[in-house]
Amino acid sequence: MLISILNHEQQEILLANREIDLAYKLNDNRFRVNLYYAQNLLCGSFRLIEAKIKTIEQLSLPAYLHQCADLHQGLVLLTGPTGEGKSTTLASIVNEINQKYARHIITIEDPIEYVYPKYKSIISQRELHQDTHSWTVALKSALREDPDVILVGEMRDYETISLALTAAETGHLVFSTLHTNSAPESIDRIIDNFPPHQQNQIKNQLSTVLKIIVTQRLLPKQNEAGRIPGVEILVNTAAVASSIREGKTFLISNILETSESEGSLLFEKNLLKLYQTGLISKETAMTYAIRPKEIARLIR
Repeated sequence: MLISILNHEQQEILLANREIDLAYKLNDNRFRVNLYYAQNLLCGSFRLIEAKIKTIEQLSLPAYLHQCADLHQGLVLLTGPTGEGKSTTLASIVNEINQKYARHIITIEDPIEYVYPKYKSIISQRELHQDTHSWTVALKSALREDPDVILVGEMRDYETISLALTAAETGHLVFSTLHTNSAPESIDRIIDNFPPHQQNQIKNQLSTVLKIIVTQRLLPKQNEAGRIPGVEILVNTAAVASSIREGKTFLISNILETSESEGSLLFEKNLLKLYQTGLISKETAMTYAIRPKEIARLIR
């Protein structure tokens, strides 16, 4: 049954690699699929992707994220563990650009998840293994394809990160994701991917091109089924840029707390708001907090 959804090339990849990521369409439903072997038996994981892309309001995300759609260049990062709704949030922002502006948007995904409807923008969606052989090749050629916006499904390695930073520096708006738990950790992860002799240059580059880091977790609702996003937003202010350049990322949590007027939002303050409005329980707020002491101080 599982083999039947694969074409000949995908079957060869599965047999060679013993696992494969792909998107599968059945009627009007689209699934993100991972097929893999366990104890020499073929297994599959299917995640349903809704056909309609929801707006930022429908996803219960902070209104500040509308700012991401209005940027003209720079780097916007969505971070958080797997399965926490990063792709859904990114799709919402990209679709807002699609509805508001006539731009050329190139996405490089593994696999393609949300398919964007036709509005004002031209959207070229490229899938790894089907439309391109690698992230780095796709990113290099994207710079020659006259894009305004580039979405890189994931910044997995040194070369992809380097190309994404260069694309953001050369006047493109770049969106991508990282599997990290907080904004300061995301900055450290990017810098640590580079050899020591290059790290000062990357700190300077990152401090210039970074616009916003959004960290997201999906939290169980208190009195009903479903989940609601808990979000941390780091806006790259002058103080944040200075901390990145000087390698003092440990100061960023303090800056997050004091720069709310500029759009930043501490994760624990978002948890506090969700708790105070009755959307999540106290236990959920305490369990999911990035900074346990901070949430204990706020919920007293």
